Amino acid sequence: MLGISKLASSVQPSATLAAGAKARQLRSQGVTVFDFSLGEPDFPTPAHICDAALAAMKSGQTHYTPAQGTAELRSAVSRWYKKFYQLECTADQVIVSNGAKHSIHNALATLVGPGDEVIIPTPYWVSYSDLVLMTGAKPVLIPGSMANGFKVSAEQIKSAITSNTRLLLLNSPSNPTGAVYSRKELEAIADLVVASKIGVISDEIYEQLIYGDAQPTCFATLRPELKELVITISGVSKTYAMTGWRIGWAIGPDKVVKAMGNIQSQETSNPCSVSQAAAIAALDGPQECVAEMRKEFHARRDLVCKRLAAIPGIQCPVPPGAFYAFFDVSSFFGKSFGGKKVTDSASFCLLALEQAHVNLVQGSAFGAEGFARLSYATSTDILNKGIDKLQEWLKTAV
Repeated sequence: MLGISKLASSVQPSATLAAGAKARQLRSQGVTVFDFSLGEPDFPTPAHICDAALAAMKSGQTHYTPAQGTAELRSAVSRWYKKFYQLECTADQVIVSNGAKHSIHNALATLVGPGDEVIIPTPYWVSYSDLVLMTGAKPVLIPGSMANGFKVSAEQIKSAITSNTRLLLLNSPSNPTGAVYSRKELEAIADLVVASKIGVISDEIYEQLIYGDAQPTCFATLRPELKELVITISGVSKTYAMTGWRIGWAIGPDKVVKAMGNIQSQETSNPCSVSQAAAIAALDGPQECVAEMRKEFHARRDLVCKRLAAIPGIQCPVPPGAFYAFFDVSSFFGKSFGGKKVTDSASFCLLALEQAHVNLVQGSAFGAEGFARLSYATSTDILNKGIDKLQEWLKTAV
């Protein structure tokens, strides 16, 4: 009889993907579900990107590429960072992977192992802690509160550093909160990193989805010394509505990127050849599509946060980035809906799905009990109808 390894037994399924699966199950039974669980833009991939993929297929670009990605795409990534952030990096300092999650996994597998510690500010993306645990390293969680914009300070990070600390895992703009660290806040963290000589994985996948006065910052550009200490993670999924194309990348020191390439060569080989050609068109092509999608997300953010904040018992701060509302539902703990009691964020979200058919993700999955996450990466009509259902359901609390 086959046994399950300790590694497989210790890894939890992604809470966001699990929530999406529950919604699909209800839909298969004929139930109309308002699914706000997945962080996936609802826009189609822009036409010029799809055209590039078609041209690549027709020209025979359907075979293996170098494991770390084509030289053409890695050069396009290098050009993009030079253009937007004045970050100097060569194609050899870029590795392309099967999505940003794969890039993060490769970076962790390259840099940490048993006995090492990785500092993760919370709330955090659901996969961070499990990806760290899969290496044998220990995630060290430090809390950011709603009062401070769901961000942590350099002082908090400093207090968490031990002799075993190897990495800090940063995420700005943030999933699940939409928090965006200011340049001044990041500079304080950068100075601490340089002084402590710990590494940083900076997940910047939502870098183009920012609103109002918030500005994107490429952490690696803040101090010259960071070039040898930082792995920058991003990809085309969120910015260009290309989640299914599975293209992410990491930028870092030559020796680290080379080691990540060795791991990837044994793990998955190259990312999809056609998707790589499409990603070049995304990076080098017209960027008006990005501005149009960002404008629509901005309007949806304002609508969702205004409506949620108007519901008695809910506290909903306005996020400056990404496409999530992360709101406090703890006032409903201890109350009952349809004879079933809410005890925590997981039971709140489960009952919202079962009874109101509104699918949210529990805050506990992100290291923030008492909250729920709603993705507004869907149409205004669906958002309004779903919030109507949530609002009516909450009125039934006893």
